[in-house]
Amino acid sequence: MNKPNILALVKSEKSARKRMRYLALLHFTEGHSRTAIATMLKVSRTSVNKWVTTYLSQGLSGLDDKPNPGRPPQLSLAQQASLKAFVQQRSLSEQGGRLMAKDLSHFIQSEFGVTFKQANIYRLLHQLGFSWITTRSRHPKQSEAVQEAFKKLPNGNDP
Repeated sequence: MNKPNILALVKSEKSARKRMRYLALLHFTEGHSRTAIATMLKVSRTSVNKWVTTYLSQGLSGLDDKPNPGRPPQLSLAQQASLKAFVQQRSLSEQGGRLMAKDLSHFIQSEFGVTFKQANIYRLLHQLGFSWITTRSRHPKQSEAVQEAFKKLPNGNDP
């Protein structure tokens, strides 16, 4: 690949990391030493060596960012589905749908043998599509008819 094409890649690239790799490659094609490139870009010489070697062996596609899958989840997909079903079932139960993080933590510990901190319980619920919103509580003796009758009473300032 010639210098103008690499320069165009440097100018058009949005990712700062990838742009840095292209810049190193541009300087390499201009004949600079790997040590000089590392000094110009303020990166380690090892990184420049790695980028140049990858380019020479794999081409430009070797400079693409590799996927970072992160830490694997502590609960399997089947366990997550079971937890989701438990939350949905409890939220619709007659005893009330109020679930606390400690309740879910106890369920996860007893069912799956995995311990979660409270903040991670909330994160897990968010990943499962739940939001942590509670409903307004209702008094057991509350009556819709009495409330409607009260709304129809004239205001003290009304004629």
